[in-house]
Amino acid sequence: MKQLTAILFLSITLISFKAHKYYLALTEIEHNIENKSVQMIMNVFMDDFELAINNDYNVDLKLASKEELKNVDELFTNYLKKHFKISINNKQQSYNYIGKEYDGNIIYFYLEIENISEVKTIDIQNTILTNHFSDQQNLIKAKINGERKSLFLSKKNDKGLLKF
Repeated sequence: MKQLTAILFLSITLISFKAHKYYLALTEIEHNIENKSVQMIMNVFMDDFELAINNDYNVDLKLASKEELKNVDELFTNYLKKHFKISINNKQQSYNYIGKEYDGNIIYFYLEIENISEVKTIDIQNTILTNHFSDQQNLIKAKINGERKSLFLSKKNDKGLLKF
């Protein structure tokens, strides 16, 4: 009977264990010619991002709950600026953190670089979540002047260049 109970408990635990089969974050980049800005939307799995922030900053975010930390946007901004760097036309750029949106288990981050009238190259370094998940891949998709390009970045290859 003890063996049956142990097997049943182990089976329930394995069935209820929730793990990603893949680790992927997507960043979409688009040049808004009218506003002279580069607009970016990054989406990541909420539970993965929460784990990274909790571990890196020794906090308990409790995302999308009534107990969510009040300084969550500051923590997000600090993490993003440390792990997502972008140069446009060979010039390192600072971006504005516009905000975030939760949708199920996805966080959408809205970022913007102002005063960009022309984009010839985009150089990206993206280490989002790679310190916590060795299989993490960060897909970059850019649309500049109607031309679409993309690249995959990972822990072993965290930098990439797109030319337009």
